[in-house]
Amino acid sequence: MSQVAHLKELGGLPAFDFPATDEERELPEAGAVAWRVRADEHNTGETWSEAYARFTAAVDTRQVRALIVGVWEETYEISSAAIVSTLAGAAADFPDLRSLFLGDIEGEESEISWIQQGDVTPLLEAFPALREFGVRGGEGLVLAPVKHPELRRLVVETGGLPREVVRGIAASDLPALEVLDLWLGTSEYGADTEPEDLEPILSGARLPALRHLALRNSEIQDAVAVAVAGAPVVARLETLDLSMGILTDEGAAALLAGRPLTHLKRLDLDHHFIGVELQERLRAALEPHGVELALAPGEEDEYDGEIYRYVAVSE
Repeated sequence: MSQVAHLKELGGLPAFDFPATDEERELPEAGAVAWRVRADEHNTGETWSEAYARFTAAVDTRQVRALIVGVWEETYEISSAAIVSTLAGAAADFPDLRSLFLGDIEGEESEISWIQQGDVTPLLEAFPALREFGVRGGEGLVLAPVKHPELRRLVVETGGLPREVVRGIAASDLPALEVLDLWLGTSEYGADTEPEDLEPILSGARLPALRHLALRNSEIQDAVAVAVAGAPVVARLETLDLSMGILTDEGAAALLAGRPLTHLKRLDLDHHFIGVELQERLRAALEPHGVELALAPGEEDEYDGEIYRYVAVSE
């Protein structure tokens, strides 16, 4: 679960934990860090709402550029709905906010697929100047189609991403989006995306600025690779990330036979299950053209003569 850890930065600013009630720390300038606000229920008993109230009293929110929502109390039972409502209603108090991440929660606090989310669409609607938005956790997650002219980066990290979220993103009007990073996950934790759901994204028609595409952590990674291999959007990508999933020879062969990838700066296939021969073919086809190729293998389990393969992040 090393991929699921607290953010170290957001929007180019270092993450800074707003102090708990029993901490005494000097606060940095409001616009100098990405503020992480989180509950401290196991130590001081403070809820997220109480921590947020102290934060807004101590920090000039008019200058805050990046905000990280950390763990809230009982995240496996209580959704983020109240937090979304609070932040959306306070949008006028954050005129300079450009980066927002909801659910910066690591495994010791809650497994990724236990995090209860909700409808995050109001955040994008309330902050039209937002350039970066991320959310972790797919349980109950909703993201309806939106029109957002400023958003440059969209990240959705889950162990199981509902297809309606993928469809919502695919139907959104995001003309400035440069980075799209989706963790599709497994059906065991709610993933039901099919390759055809990705078609509006892969056509590139609604995402004219897209340069970095990640469709990863998927149990259907071969089918995703097949869809990507013939996708028009590939021609203008700088990086393509199909890592963390169950990618085998089938997906690798499709990539080799599909649209040229020699223009890419980086192709990330880490945590793969590709045979040695096709690994060498990928290297021979791409590395002479200067493509940085990430090919760290995943780990297989064997039980009773059967091989089991898993995505990098599920539970």
